[in-house]
Amino acid sequence: MSFDNLCKLLSEKHPATFASWVLGTPQTSVKVLKTELSIEPIRADYVTFLQLQGRILHLEFQTKLESTPPLPLRMLDYWVRLYRLYRLPITQVVVLLLPPAAETVIETVFCVETTRHEYRVIRLWEENPEPFLNDPALLPLAPLAATTQPQALLQQVVVKVNQLEPRQRP
Repeated sequence: MSFDNLCKLLSEKHPATFASWVLGTPQTSVKVLKTELSIEPIRADYVTFLQLQGRILHLEFQTKLESTPPLPLRMLDYWVRLYRLYRLPITQVVVLLLPPAAETVIETVFCVETTRHEYRVIRLWEENPEPFLNDPALLPLAPLAATTQPQALLQQVVVKVNQLEPRQRP
């Protein structure tokens, strides 16, 4: 029997003793949990390898911030799974398509005790519409960009769509 297996067996048979020893304080109420940590499949919205930078770009598109599990935990989960698979640096960006309620806090970090994971958030309603208007692939996002004149912006989008060749249309 290997040392690893022996330690697993002892710690499962005497969980309070091991917890007390490691934490340095008496632990009287402990429960042994399953050690098999299953990974349910999840799908990221967008993952690409940026070859010249040697890094992965992961995007998540959200219309609302509320989710189960919460978005910050999901972003950490995606990061861990991507890193486990590719072992490359990862840039993560949440693209918020619609503004949340005024009092909503938009989190950019998952933080529990010693675990801290940060990601970027793009608030589409605060973005300049020009880059969206000038690229057929981004054009569908233009109406969600910042504007004080939504009707005029929508008209610009219509004009741009009408100028596209059929093969250019998103």
